[in-house]
Amino acid sequence: MGGTVLVLGGRSEIGVAVARRLAAGGTDTVILAARRSADLDDEEKLMREAGAGTVERVEFDADDLGRHRAFLDDVIDRHGRLDTVVVAFGILGRQARAETDAAHAVQIVHTDYVAHVHVLTHLAELLRAQGSGTLVVYSSVAGVRVRRANYVYGSAKAGLDGFTSGLADALHGSGVRVLLVRPGFVIGRMTAGMSPAPLSSTPDQVADATVRALRAGRGEVWVPAVLRPVFFGMRLLPRPIWRRLPR
Repeated sequence: MGGTVLVLGGRSEIGVAVARRLAAGGTDTVILAARRSADLDDEEKLMREAGAGTVERVEFDADDLGRHRAFLDDVIDRHGRLDTVVVAFGILGRQARAETDAAHAVQIVHTDYVAHVHVLTHLAELLRAQGSGTLVVYSSVAGVRVRRANYVYGSAKAGLDGFTSGLADALHGSGVRVLLVRPGFVIGRMTAGMSPAPLSSTPDQVADATVRALRAGRGEVWVPAVLRPVFFGMRLLPRPIWRRLPR
């Protein structure tokens, strides 16, 4: 696929796994953007072992909205263009705390929705100006129908899913592609200590599905694919049954 890949969320297990596969497929430059970017030794090593010719670490705080545009302008000034941007930052938060701690609830929504809307709006403008590029955005099945058990996180993902779907339509014909990924429960650092839900995936499985969808030119992908018909049915469940589901 070649070119330059920017990973917003440079220590995200899924984001790193996607970038590693793109590097192995011929990507020249991988830019890992995260807070504490000096600590990304392991992630940089994975990129180089996969075959990336250039690996750069840059400081990026998704919650610092005021720095988003300057950060992106600086990356483009130094690298010329962005071919693929993997937007992989986010937090799960603690639902029980968010139900009584309004600041924590807002923190989850700010990172998982507001920060995404802000940076994606800037990215769409920049990629539209260059006439090409692909945005990879991670929604979640948690946002398809929000459940009582994680409604704060789920509501943020529902908003992100709707925003990204609309953004993809707005960018149609501009030369810019959007890939919306809807994983189910992902077994990884973010969910450590939690019992895996049915039809769970690993970061590597999500990354494999993402890269296959990119190469096939698809606009959205569910991981695993069986979740699409499952959630079509779940949308039809009566609310009294739905609210009793554990996840």
